[in-house]
Amino acid sequence: MKRIAILFSSLLLLAGCDVLDKQPLPSITPENFFTNADDAEAAITAAYDAMQVAGYYGQDANVIGEMPSDNCTSTNGDVNAMERIIWTPQTGQVNNYFQNLYISINRANAVLKYVPAITMDTARRNQIVGEAYFLRGLHYFNLVRLYGGVPLRLEPTESGESSIVTLARSTPEQIYTQITADLQQAERLTAADLGGQAQNRARAIKTTVNALQARVFLTQQRWADAATAASKVLSSSLYQLSPTFKGLYPPDNNPESIFEIQYSGNADGGFVLPDLVLPSPPATYSYPKFNIPTTELIERYADTLTDLRYKFTGQVTSAGRDHASYVKATSMNVNDNGYFVYKWTSNPNAFNSPDNYYVLRLADVYLMYAEAINEQSGPTQQALNRLNTVRTRAGLPALTLADLTTQQAFRNEVDRQRRLELAFEGERWFDLIRYARHAQTGTGVSHAVTALDIIQQQRGTRDANYLLFPIPQNEINNNPLLQQNPGY
Repeated sequence: MKRIAILFSSLLLLAGCDVLDKQPLPSITPENFFTNADDAEAAITAAYDAMQVAGYYGQDANVIGEMPSDNCTSTNGDVNAMERIIWTPQTGQVNNYFQNLYISINRANAVLKYVPAITMDTARRNQIVGEAYFLRGLHYFNLVRLYGGVPLRLEPTESGESSIVTLARSTPEQIYTQITADLQQAERLTAADLGGQAQNRARAIKTTVNALQARVFLTQQRWADAATAASKVLSSSLYQLSPTFKGLYPPDNNPESIFEIQYSGNADGGFVLPDLVLPSPPATYSYPKFNIPTTELIERYADTLTDLRYKFTGQVTSAGRDHASYVKATSMNVNDNGYFVYKWTSNPNAFNSPDNYYVLRLADVYLMYAEAINEQSGPTQQALNRLNTVRTRAGLPALTLADLTTQQAFRNEVDRQRRLELAFEGERWFDLIRYARHAQTGTGVSHAVTALDIIQQQRGTRDANYLLFPIPQNEINNNPLLQQNPGY
């Protein structure tokens, strides 16, 4: 599904949203719009369309998920607050992400409110409603991981009346309960397959839902549930690991992909991020780039000289650089070395790249399954097999249980592979946050590096308040029921 602008958006009070290429028709109302199958299709398309903008997966989701972490550095002032962990209630990414998540939720809510009453093919209607439940669950998951408890909106906002737009924050537990319920509904209603699903990862089906469930349950330390959800994906014939790591990039609905944001590569549907991270050329413009690989990350790849992933994750622009010089270069400034992110390589086209963006892919599910099994019962051959699948695809030798004799050793290796496999795909900071939360629970789950270590490095104190973003100040100003997160 490439990006499509539709008139349905005029229903949704999306002031400041730039996703339309036509003026909305003032005569369109919920009562006269949601009347037939075409309207239902247009509504779910609008729900997906909301995810493509720069303030969500087009840019900020990746910047937020990587720049605060140990993966990235940059001299570009636009990401300074993210890298140095000095964000405030006025920081651009903090505000943009929050706003665009609620725009996305509003569109999903409109589908959930109106589409069930439309007379149309029952199976197709159920699929559309199931997709909307999946999307709402995903958006609230992204919100709760970053902001904690937030207002829980389950109806579309169709007027600006105070009684409608003014809601207090629900607790994180209440948000997770809603996410779980939404994903259960999504799993129940979506199809096991859609026509062309093997070539198009644009829409949610049952296994898409299962992959997100695994991520949600892993975040909550619901290890058995995470393993069960992941196993449903791993048993599906719809997905296969790419034979090579290189074959994954640029993302374009390959068999390893489970769900990705789609871009058409033109002014109405282009992907912003590649021009922000690639050097020029191939990028359209030359300026200090986002997401420059840190020296420390480069060293992690270089620890094992056979790891194939570094060539396509932190590629260098200088010709003739081999593994030996790659190791030696780590003591130099990373920008001088010319390391950049090369996971999106098509023509950036002035911030209108046609490359897609992974949200969920199979290697991630392999690693989630391995982690969940290990946390339940320590190293097992079953978990090791999944871990080894990711290692050997990267050119690393398979390990044995004799190599990983303890739960902690296995945990450390899973974390290492998650970092190297998924670098720059927007999940590292969220992994580090959940590692910190795991340590806070006192369950004995410990990791070598957590978000608190990065906060200590950047701020000089292990201030746990920075495990959350602040609520945007304009939201506080407009909603007297909202209370700010501690520390802000």
